[in-house]
Amino acid sequence: MTKLRIPALLVVLGLVAAACASPAPSGMLETLGEGEGELNLVIWAGYAERGENDPAYDWVTPFEEETGCQVNTTDMTDSGNGVDLMQTGEYDGISASGDATLRLIAAGTVAPVNVELIPNYVQIFEGLKLQPHNSVDGVPYGVPHGRGANLLLYNTDVISEAPTSWAPVWEDAGDYSGQVSIYNYAIYIADAALHLMQTDPDLGIENPYQLNQEQFDAAVALLQAQSEHAIYWGTAAEQIQSFAAEEAVVGTTWQYQANNLTDSPVAVTLPDEGSTGWSDTWMIASDAAHPNCMYKWMNHMASADANAQATVWFGEAATSDAACEAAEALSPGHCETFHATDEEYFGRVWYWATPQADCADEDDATECVDWDAWVEAWTGVVGG
Repeated sequence: MTKLRIPALLVVLGLVAAACASPAPSGMLETLGEGEGELNLVIWAGYAERGENDPAYDWVTPFEEETGCQVNTTDMTDSGNGVDLMQTGEYDGISASGDATLRLIAAGTVAPVNVELIPNYVQIFEGLKLQPHNSVDGVPYGVPHGRGANLLLYNTDVISEAPTSWAPVWEDAGDYSGQVSIYNYAIYIADAALHLMQTDPDLGIENPYQLNQEQFDAAVALLQAQSEHAIYWGTAAEQIQSFAAEEAVVGTTWQYQANNLTDSPVAVTLPDEGSTGWSDTWMIASDAAHPNCMYKWMNHMASADANAQATVWFGEAATSDAACEAAEALSPGHCETFHATDEEYFGRVWYWATPQADCADEDDATECVDWDAWVEAWTGVVGG
C-alpha cells in the first residue's frame, strides 16, 4: 500500500486548498468533447455490471452503445488497493469510498469535477453533494454513486433472533470462535472504536476515525481479543463463500454479500448502536487518458436508470428521487429499505474517513493517530 506521510499530506492539502480558492480550479475540465473510445475504471465489485451475472442488470452496455466508450474495469480489494491502482496512472476514474477520497485529492491523483458538464448532477440529493469526503472548500471532486451501512450478517440457523448490538463479534465472539467473519482492512479499527463509544464512554471517543493514542490503543486491544475467534475476508467473494460453506456464522458485511447468499440461511441487521458505512464517489484521474469518456460515465451513473440498477444490484441507497422511482420497477420498496431519503438513519452511520494526525479539526492542540499507524497496527492484529 502506498502510504502518504502526514507532513506531505498537509503540504499537499494546503496546495489543494490554495488552488481551490481560485475561480477556476486547476485541472478541472472546461468543455466536454467527443468520447475517446475507451474508459479504464477502478471499481468496487458490482459497480459496473454488463448482464453477465444477471441479464436484468446491465448498465454498461447501454453506455457503450450510446457513447462509443468501451468500459474496462479492475476490482479493488479495499480502499488502499484502489489508491495504489489509481496512482499507477493507468486508470481514468474510480468509485472511491470516503477513506480513499481525501488521500486521492491530497496526492493530486484526482481532479476537481466541473459539474456543469454533468447534466444529471442537479438531481442528486443535496445531502450527498459537497461533503467533506467529496469536496474541498466547496469544490466538488466527484459525483456521488450511493451509500450504505456496514451490517451484521448472521446465520439464522445458529442465531435465531436478530441481534440488537454488535456484541456477537466482540464480547460474545467466543461463542462462535473460528466462525466470526471480519473485514481484513485497517479501517475496521473504526468499528472497534465505534463499539467502545457505547461500551466505554470514559474513553471520550467522539469520532471513530479520529482517535487519540489512548482511544486507539483501546480499540486495538479489543481487536486483538477478537482475533482469537476471527476469520478474515478481503473480498466480497471470499465472505460469500465462507458463509455459503457455513464456515462463518456471524460477522460484519455489506448488503451485497447478503444479496448473493440467497440459498443460505442468513440475514442482516443494523445494530442499535449504529455502524460504520460508506458514501462512494466517482472521481476522475488528474491525468486521465480518456477524460471525456469519464465525464460521460459520471453523468451516466447519476442517471435514473443506471443509478437505480447499480444501487439495487449492489444493495445500497440510490442518489436521487428519479433513481428511486426507477428502482421501484426493479425492486419495489428499494429506497425505503435502504433509507435513501432518510437522513436520520444515515445519522447513525459513520462514513469511512481517513484518520488524520490533526484529528480533522481546527484545534491545534489535538493530536490523533494517523493512517500509517492504523495500517501498522492492523498488520499486527491480523498477523497475530
